Amino acid sequence: MNDGKRWTEALALVPRRAFLRGACAAAVACTLPEAFTQQGAMEKQSVPQPNRAELSALLDTLLDTGSPELHNFAVEAYATCVLGKIRAATPPLKQAWIVPGGGFYAQWLWDTMFVDDLLSLLPGQQEIIRGVFQNYWDFQERWNAVKPECMHGMVANFIKPFEAPDRDKGTMWETFPAYSQAPLLAWGMERVYLRNHDKELLRTGLKPLESFHEWYWRERDLKGLGLVGVGSYSGVTQHARFETYDNEVDLDGLKMIPHPGRPAGPDNGNWYGDIAIPANTAYLLLSELSLARMAIVMGDHAMSARRRARYDRGVAAMRAHMWDEQAGCFLAVNTESLEKVSPATVGGFMPLMAHVPTRRQAATMAATLITPTWATPLPIPTVARSDARFSPAKYWRGDVWPAPNYQVVTGLALYGHHELAARIADRTLENAMKVGISEHYNSISGAPLGVAGLGMSASTLTMALDGLTSSAYSIRVRKPKA
Repeated sequence: MNDGKRWTEALALVPRRAFLRGACAAAVACTLPEAFTQQGAMEKQSVPQPNRAELSALLDTLLDTGSPELHNFAVEAYATCVLGKIRAATPPLKQAWIVPGGGFYAQWLWDTMFVDDLLSLLPGQQEIIRGVFQNYWDFQERWNAVKPECMHGMVANFIKPFEAPDRDKGTMWETFPAYSQAPLLAWGMERVYLRNHDKELLRTGLKPLESFHEWYWRERDLKGLGLVGVGSYSGVTQHARFETYDNEVDLDGLKMIPHPGRPAGPDNGNWYGDIAIPANTAYLLLSELSLARMAIVMGDHAMSARRRARYDRGVAAMRAHMWDEQAGCFLAVNTESLEKVSPATVGGFMPLMAHVPTRRQAATMAATLITPTWATPLPIPTVARSDARFSPAKYWRGDVWPAPNYQVVTGLALYGHHELAARIADRTLENAMKVGISEHYNSISGAPLGVAGLGMSASTLTMALDGLTSSAYSIRVRKPKA
């Protein structure tokens, strides 16, 4: 069967509206293999890798890469980290879902946002992306039905199929994972909307998103100040750490305590960490901005005002309690005493992306990143090099992760530090092009570590697409033809 006939027959399997998104979508939809569509994914447990030649031709219509090397990298990122991660619906996931890669067999929360963002650049992906988000809302509804009111609104760190082969089967969802993850759902949804303008995604998602945000403030802001910590209804300290960067150094002394604002009883166990962290606080504030803007798009000005009030309070709290002039960034704090917790980690720079620092503070953060403490050969290490626990290849204790790098350089650019942002973005992308896309990297040698082709590590490509790199690594999204 010739390719033209093959893709024509594939198109007949899905609704026409799923492919026609303006003139650009109409021009390239016929090149999209069946495996890229929700119908194709629903028919297969593991969606097969697309033909590289077809994917290359499709991306050539969508992206202006400027060089064969960048084009090939974009093809690799999409084939391995994006399209290669789509899985067919399997209970309890009623829709097609996205797996991170390696042994991570579930739909994670923050990992998936970086993949959805890139997926939304391709034509005809609205239905798949709606389904991916609907999996979160389905979990939230299922969770609310069996949990006390104080727990309502949570979205778990990951949603695992019931058939999952390892010891933590998806059938255990009421007890594991009993914790969430970095709250980037609203940010991820807005990224998708800005690319594909799918208001149906917003219509179905804003209410559960607001519920998720309210759960976060209620269950992780223990003093009601606007500072977010970590926790787990299992009471296991390491489970609480999994809500952020798994082995983050500033959580080494984390203790689990009851919620100080709630009476003792069966609905108040030792489920709450006693340290608030800048990363998750900044992520929630970033998502509050996204939710506020999406609410305006949908005409819900009251929701937007509620989210902006949460955001304003959190910004004031971070500036007042987490900013540390000597560290040159934001630090974690003890929730009871509000004493700062050392050392500085890469999470201390995440507030840049959420517009939290003042201009002066942002300038200090930029200056900090060029000091020997942070300017490793491959920046940015996950903990300050001056800390005794720094190790360049150790998990969240001195290594480098593409997604946090992308987030930090985004924040630097927002404050006008474009040259520094481009320097970090260039080194991150250049290293990935040289040694391959991987979960994380050695901050001294640049050697790949962990899972090869991890989905969210495609954020190395996103840096170029967002204009964060120098012109040497620039990739532009082509405008649809009139």
